[in-house]
Amino acid sequence: MDKPKIGVVGIPGKWSTEALADAVNEATGFRLVIDMAEVCAELDSGRLLFRDQDLTRLDAVVVKKISEEYSPHVLDRLEMLRQLQRAGVRVFSKVERIIRLIDRLSCTLSLYNARIPMPPTRITENPAIAAEAVAAFGSAVFKPLYSTKARGMTVIDAGQDPQQLLQQIEAFRVDNPVMYIQKKLALPGRDLGMVFLDGDYLGSYARVGQSGAWNTTIRSGGHYEGYEADEELVALARKAQAIFGLDFTTVDVAETERGPVIFEVSAFGGFRGAQEGMGIDVPSRYVAYMLEELEA
Repeated sequence: MDKPKIGVVGIPGKWSTEALADAVNEATGFRLVIDMAEVCAELDSGRLLFRDQDLTRLDAVVVKKISEEYSPHVLDRLEMLRQLQRAGVRVFSKVERIIRLIDRLSCTLSLYNARIPMPPTRITENPAIAAEAVAAFGSAVFKPLYSTKARGMTVIDAGQDPQQLLQQIEAFRVDNPVMYIQKKLALPGRDLGMVFLDGDYLGSYARVGQSGAWNTTIRSGGHYEGYEADEELVALARKAQAIFGLDFTTVDVAETERGPVIFEVSAFGGFRGAQEGMGIDVPSRYVAYMLEELEA
């Protein structure tokens, strides 16, 4: 019996995309990295074309990364992948489940409605209300609705000249008319990535921030370490990821003086943190899971 053909939607040349494509190739003998910038949806024929490949003839695709940066345009790319699902191609994770996580506000409201603990958060288009939120929080992180790895995030502190405060808010608002404002929490210099495959907990890693940096991202000089999460923390992260039903994901968790909070559930999950912090080869585990699903 022929082994299934699985394409990898991602960013050519990026470590996680190539690692996943290598794992697929090792298990199946087929390797195809799909750059969505070069995909054409033919609505007259029903085909979804990438270069000389008709993607509707694949057995499955796995979405590792849909774009280098998040924006509403990403939703259009995901909508194109619905064509594969309609053609009977299995998409890991299902497109409609990924879409719920691309927009930060959609993810946050889903977590909120499930009573998942999160940092205090305000959403507004009004600069005066935003200023009131900063005053209430003392220090606030303004987050774009579409971003990853802290890109575009701005910390705004209270206690400054009101005019200067409004100028900072207006500067953020130029590209972010709907302002997502979250209280800046006192963290122990790290936050956690808790990794799940088909709802099963694989382990946790810590992103440890560089001294002086307000966030722990690797882009800002952070690094990965292993972390042993207790049962209560695992149960909280499992509950958070179960809302979305992804095949693979990472839950971003922070420990605070008042208990753990969830920042977000990742639309795609991180491989490098699991590799460097936990010593787990997630791409191979993920491919093994996909093959089991396709054989079921």
